[in-house]
Amino acid sequence: MFVKKYEERLALWREFRDTLESSDDPLQDTINLFSTAPTATYAADPYSQDTWPNPWELIEENNYCSFVKILAICYTLQLTDRFSRSTFEIHITQDKERSSTDYLLYIDDIVIGLNGDSYVHRTQIPPTTVSEITYAMPAQQ
Repeated sequence: MFVKKYEERLALWREFRDTLESSDDPLQDTINLFSTAPTATYAADPYSQDTWPNPWELIEENNYCSFVKILAICYTLQLTDRFSRSTFEIHITQDKERSSTDYLLYIDDIVIGLNGDSYVHRTQIPPTTVSEITYAMPAQQ
């Protein structure tokens, strides 16, 4: 998908979102899709929400740092009927044990981004991971 022209990426993204409606594991499918996206060092400032691309700009720009990949997963799931009533939050966290910053997507009680390639229940977040900033994500249409 990511090597196609914008209009093709947009159509493929729509088709992908449609598959999530009946997927056995839509969260993992979405994680898997964006794990194949080209990785950039910087695509948006996680601390400045007004720099974040909207869903269509994100697909058009096709530039994915670790934060924008979390944003892309969020938008993808928000734009499905299946997750239309879910609550989405992006947390910028500090792991006190590893001295690292992580970007986590909370969808109700599920968390994406802790292990990079999977999701966990929020009760599995280690106590060394502390949310510094939480952004409640507005619904997408």
